[in-house]
Amino acid sequence: MNDVPLADRDLAALVSEWLDWKQVSVLLGVTPGKVRTMIKDHELAAAVSEPGTGPRVPAEFIQDGLVVKGLPGLLTLLHDHRFDDRECIAWLFTDDDLPGRPIDALRENRGSEVKRRAQVLEY
Repeated sequence: MNDVPLADRDLAALVSEWLDWKQVSVLLGVTPGKVRTMIKDHELAAAVSEPGTGPRVPAEFIQDGLVVKGLPGLLTLLHDHRFDDRECIAWLFTDDDLPGRPIDALRENRGSEVKRRAQVLEY
């Protein structure tokens, strides 16, 4: 288990590819304003991964032109546990409890175990 708090984890090291809101909008076929709304509504999460960059979305949140199945519900659950977007992204890209990262399980349609793990989180 990683002893570094989620909020302090290096997102640039955890996430290999980031998209700005315009790139996300093109991939999803929506406007950048809609992307902003999706982030606000916890359908997507965005964070500043490196100093000097604006908030960006991990590229792995998008699959086949759609938001990864199960991600919006999981983000809402994590926010209910008082995680912010940065902590949600760190949790999704860290291999602490699952065999593999939670984002990989979601992308492989193995979201049930990820949701069970998230439901018992204490923060």
